[in-house]
Amino acid sequence: MDVLITDDSSFMRKVLHNIVKDLEFDEIYEAESGEECIKKFKNEKPVLVLLDIVMGGMSGLETLEKIMEIDENQRVIMISAVGQKKMVEDALNKGAKEFIEKPFDNKDVKETIVNVLSG
Repeated sequence: MDVLITDDSSFMRKVLHNIVKDLEFDEIYEAESGEECIKKFKNEKPVLVLLDIVMGGMSGLETLEKIMEIDENQRVIMISAVGQKKMVEDALNKGAKEFIEKPFDNKDVKETIVNVLSG
């Protein structure tokens, strides 16, 4: 069971990596762009994708759409900053299973991941 963390901020990828390493994932992959996310998604086939909504280049919403074209049942959790309610609603309508709002609590992130994986 693998996870793919996608965020254009290396700091945020590291924070999320440190949170998910305590969970039962075999591999934790990282991508810094939507384009890289899609490549790694196709190659690695993770069970879960953590995806930032706002990124340079291909946005999180565009990336989500491409992921859903590949696998409409893929579990994707969007990461959003406070004040991105409209984008979060769009993401949920496009197939995201859940969202996590920055700044987040590590315990809440783990609970959200467990809930999405068990649901």
